This record gives sequence, structure tokens and C-alpha cells, in this order.
Amino acid sequence: MTRKIIIDTDPGQDDAVALLLALASPEDFDILGIVAVAGNVGLAQNAKNALKVVELSGRTDVPVYAGCERPIRRPLVTAEHVHGPTGLDGPDLPEPTMKLQDQHGVDFIVDTLRKEDSGTVTLCTLGPLTNVAMALIKAPDIAPRIREIVMMAGAYFEVGNITPAAEFNVYVDPEAADIVLTAGIPVTIIPLDVTHGVLSFQHRLDAFAGLGNKSGKAVSEMLAFSERFDLEKYGGEGAPLHDPCVIAWLLKPDLFEGRNINVSIETTSELTRGMTVADYWRVTDRPRNALYLRSADDEGFYALLRERLARLP
Repeated sequence: MTRKIIIDTDPGQDDAVALLLALASPEDFDILGIVAVAGNVGLAQNAKNALKVVELSGRTDVPVYAGCERPIRRPLVTAEHVHGPTGLDGPDLPEPTMKLQDQHGVDFIVDTLRKEDSGTVTLCTLGPLTNVAMALIKAPDIAPRIREIVMMAGAYFEVGNITPAAEFNVYVDPEAADIVLTAGIPVTIIPLDVTHGVLSFQHRLDAFAGLGNKSGKAVSEMLAFSERFDLEKYGGEGAPLHDPCVIAWLLKPDLFEGRNINVSIETTSELTRGMTVADYWRVTDRPRNALYLRSADDEGFYALLRERLARLP
């Protein structure tokens, strides 16, 4: 059955791959809208990047909205050092002809969740959780209407990628993450522990380029650009691929393993700001509020990516 989804994103090369994976799967997803948030770069550029990716896919029927331009309480932290000044460096994608929707992205989320049947809409979050948290603040009645939230966020065994303690999406807006994780909504968390197990080795980038379409070539060029930072940082021969895991889990959950645990967000300590305190071994009696994934079948994951991206222009 086709699943109704809203994708909240800050593209980002890995976000772009996630968007393309979803856009290439119309039999699986009814994409109600894509909402940009400030994160990897500023909001205006992220929104433009989302439009570029939608046009690359040929799915110009999918509307794109702009959401929040800064975190709830903090100054915005961005990641041009990873993604380049545009946030989507690598391929030479044309300027979009599509236009953003006039409605604010937070209002779109609220209105859509109120309009659609309760329990039918999944939120897929690929960046900081500001838009979703603001929607919950503005309209608490939407919380029980959300089918689930699937997020790329946090870490336990891999710990942090922006600080020693924190993963980027949570670090940028820890207050937003705390609001979402304490709202009583079913949540699946895909942390660095998973994404560092699905590495974009060169032969995998070559396979994308070899698909013979514009999308495959663009993905290869995107990841070749963004992985240079991780290759230097971590060593090895491949870089982690984060956000597509969100869409892949919805498409093929049997590729992943995890368990239901409590996850809490550190919001007060500057030393560990944004840390996801994951009780993976269940040593506390705190309520289990998330399905926390730990590993993935990397060969199956990349096979799925290749199969779906081959469908695109």
C-alpha cells in the first residue's frame, strides 16, 4: 500500500540522494510535500536545492515549501565545510524553474496532518527537527495524528560527527529534537551507527555513474564531492551515506536491525549539547520512546539505491 509521507530536509548531497530515492518510488510513496529547513546551509539555499533535485527527478508534481530559517533558541550552525558553499556542490545542476509554494512549511505540515486521515502520514526528517517541533508547538493536536516519524539523527556507538558528543542534525537544534522525542509519537531513529556501515566506496559511485541517466551521474558527482571530507576525517576507502537510510528503511525494513529503547536529548550542557543519550542496553527504567536502529545490510542498501535511481531521467 502506498504510504503518505512528508519529507523535511536540508539538502545536502546525502539528502538529495534520499529525495531521489523517494521520488523514484511512486508505487511506495505518495509524497505530499517536501519542506526545507535551515541546516547544512541556510534556508534559502536549501529550498533552492530541494527544487533542483525535484526537477532532476522529473517529479515536478511534488510541491516544495520553505520552513524555519533558524533553530528554536540557538544561532544557526551550518556545514559548508562538508557540503560546499551551495550545500549541493559536485554536479552542475541548472537553476530551478519550479517555484516554492507560498505557504510556510510549518503551516503546510500542520494543515496536512489535520486534513489527512489520522494515522496515515509519516514524517521523514533528514535534517534538524526545527520545522516538526514548531508544528507541534503551534498545533499540539497533530501529535496523535502522525503515523510515525522516521529520522536520521543521533549516535550511540559512533558518538558525534560535529562535536565529540553530538550528531549534526541534533546538535543544530537540540531543543527541537527534545520536543519531538517527548511528544509521544512513534519514532524510528537512524543514527550514525547505521550510516557509518553503508559506505560509498568508489565502485559504488562508479555504479551510479554507470546507470546511464542524469540522476545517476549527478549522484556519483554529489557523493564524490561530499565524501572527500569524511575520507580525510575517518580514513578508509568509503564515506558514510546518511539520509537515504531513512527512505530505504521505509522501503525495505528487513535491511536493518535495531531495538526499542529510550533516547533522550542533552540540551543544557555546552560540553555535550545535542548528545543523543541512547539507553541501548536498557539500564534505566525510562520509557522506550524510539525504535533505534543499529546496523544495515550495506549490499542490499546499495542494490536498492541502484535499482530505484535507474528509474529516473
